[in-house]
Amino acid sequence: MGKAYRMTVGTRMINRVFHAMTRRGIGKAYRYNLSVRGRKSGRVYSTPVDVMSSGGERWLVAAYGVSQWVRNARAAGQVGLSRGGRSETVRVVELGPAESVPVLRQYWRDVPVTRPYFDVTGESTDEEFADEAARHPVFRLEPPEPMA
Repeated sequence: MGKAYRMTVGTRMINRVFHAMTRRGIGKAYRYNLSVRGRKSGRVYSTPVDVMSSGGERWLVAAYGVSQWVRNARAAGQVGLSRGGRSETVRVVELGPAESVPVLRQYWRDVPVTRPYFDVTGESTDEEFADEAARHPVFRLEPPEPMA
């Protein structure tokens, strides 16, 4: 079973550093700060995330499992993404297990620091990667719906 993610003091400090770097546009080009309104509190929460892209589409992978940002994004249906002074609001559409396979494979390959949290290897089958979608949801990012 993949390692469980724990929010420790060290993790919070690292997230703050990544948040500050991303806000200034420093670091990996795929790293963004995600903002989402809390489903219960209504407060806006922010966390660094990695946005995957391929073929003109973009996705978010919940690398550390079904965390609070995942639950809040599911409830809100949209999130804010910012990097280097630019920000946008996007709709999040959760993919099914089969649709998630190529995105999870790409994420596993491109972001090795998160591999301990997954129960797959580079040799894993599509079925094994599809099983990961329950533990690591994948969201397609789309333009927000127009205002009526």
